[in-house]
Amino acid sequence: MSRLRFGAFLAPHHPIGENPFLQFRRDIDFVEHLDKLGYDEFWCGEHHSSGWEMIASPEMFLAAAAERTKRILLATGVVSLPYHHPYNVAQRMVQLDWMSGGRAIFGSGPGALASDAHSLGIDPMLQRDRQDEAMGIIRRLMNGERITHKSDWFELNDAALQLLPMQENMPFAVASQISPSGMTLAGKHGAGVISIGSMSSQGLNALPTQWSFAEESAAKHGQTVDRKNWRVLLSWHIAETREKAREQARDGLFRHHNEYIIDTLQMPGGKPFATPDEAVDKTAFSPGAAATIGTPDDLIATIKRVYEVSGGFGTIVGFVHDWANPENTFRSWDMVARYVVPEINNYLRELRKSREFVVNNREYFNRAREAIMAKINESDSARAALAVTNSPRLAASSSNVPDLAKAAAAAAKPAAKKAAAKKAAAKKPAK
Repeated sequence: MSRLRFGAFLAPHHPIGENPFLQFRRDIDFVEHLDKLGYDEFWCGEHHSSGWEMIASPEMFLAAAAERTKRILLATGVVSLPYHHPYNVAQRMVQLDWMSGGRAIFGSGPGALASDAHSLGIDPMLQRDRQDEAMGIIRRLMNGERITHKSDWFELNDAALQLLPMQENMPFAVASQISPSGMTLAGKHGAGVISIGSMSSQGLNALPTQWSFAEESAAKHGQTVDRKNWRVLLSWHIAETREKAREQARDGLFRHHNEYIIDTLQMPGGKPFATPDEAVDKTAFSPGAAATIGTPDDLIATIKRVYEVSGGFGTIVGFVHDWANPENTFRSWDMVARYVVPEINNYLRELRKSREFVVNNREYFNRAREAIMAKINESDSARAALAVTNSPRLAASSSNVPDLAKAAAAAAKPAAKKAAAKKAAAKKPAK
């Protein structure tokens, strides 16, 4: 397996009932937390209805996050292009790129919530074509072109960006679910992909054939696509044990599914869970389950399986949710960074080899011990001190330390023998 990048995707999905001010602040804290842990990417989305998803401007949120972070890439996940004039989107992304020091990724989609499109009076049948048209215009603007273009939903007259992105080539990415439309659009524009549908069992089953749509479309339009720019989204909650992970995630997962996925979004074919335990069992432990609720080892196994099934990708992106409380959520991401990332990317392989070599080749190091004992034996006082040494424990560990207990016993034998001889001589009658 090639080394993977790791990222996070914040829709966000926050239950209604908490102070929005605190939710926004905690989300910013979360990005800062990820940056310190070494995650590679952070994504946040655009929504205008449903109550649970309240980031209306991902660019504004990411600009705030840029001030609290140093290295993590900041991605719009996604800007819903049919909702905006493409020229304004291009300008906002350019500004974000400069304000973040060249860390912006431009992720786009047609718009996820039907209620958003309804609010804006947009026919859902037009959304994907408008995303396609807008992407082409934005790419040309970022390449420095001056454009005159008339569409049925926007116009440009001699339009050019007065400031180009800080990055020579700002990364583009397209959201893809289960249908081939997202992959096909990515191939047409030579963009990366973030597969959102992989959070469902149907989406995971579709992964083996998904990338071929991007490759076929790219070939048709004279573009190239690279699996390194393919991001696959998964859900997880990680703790020290499966029992802890279940206990921490069960109530929040139950509420998220029943209140948001079923009651609010009214997912076709979806059914509410009867209990929190059923929520965990069916989400993470049923055949074909798409989420992982368990230990770092469980998530490692999931990632390896999805990587193999898909044929390979460049970034694994975790879906950010409120299944657990904030403290356990932060700890879950901490455990992934500490234990999952290094295992997946083989950061620990050479460390283990080094340890095993030391353990299995002791004969190479015994001469160093002999050298220490030789120096001890050169000094009468050192030998005397060794004879009364009771503990082999030292303040600093060293592979050169001899077996002090054994050495002390050996050193004590001549002294004991001498003492015994002296005692025997004292008892012997004088002639």
